[in-house]
Amino acid sequence: MPTPLILLVEDNPDHEMLAMRALKRNGVANDVVVARDGAEALDFLFGAGAYAGRDLSVMPQVVLLDLKLPKVDGLEVLRKIREGERTSLLPVVMLTSSDEEQDMVRSYRLGVNSYIRKPVEFENFLEATRQLKMYWLVLNQPPPNGNGER
Repeated sequence: MPTPLILLVEDNPDHEMLAMRALKRNGVANDVVVARDGAEALDFLFGAGAYAGRDLSVMPQVVLLDLKLPKVDGLEVLRKIREGERTSLLPVVMLTSSDEEQDMVRSYRLGVNSYIRKPVEFENFLEATRQLKMYWLVLNQPPPNGNGER
């Protein structure tokens, strides 16, 4: 059985590097697929574009989704995830620098599982990543294939 994957949707190269470094430092052995905009994330999840023909039975264990993305913003990505039959139950964590209350409320209304503000300091980001790992990759029991199908 393949190692469960994480889909990291992040357009800022510095934040991507920080997240990858924090995941590695926290011993996260999962494969990480990085999508650098919302359209690429949707292509990966639904097997379109550059990801046409990929094995859609292999879905992320968790999606770490930035809010402010080019092409398709994080809220629209979340909406499409929740509308998709195969993706509707995927665990999605909004990992964003936005401190706008309306962004948080809209995310929860659209069905995000968790909303986390990205810590600015690396040590704080490292600790947040450790807690994300513990909860989403160790403790949480996601539905099989993200939708309850076997």
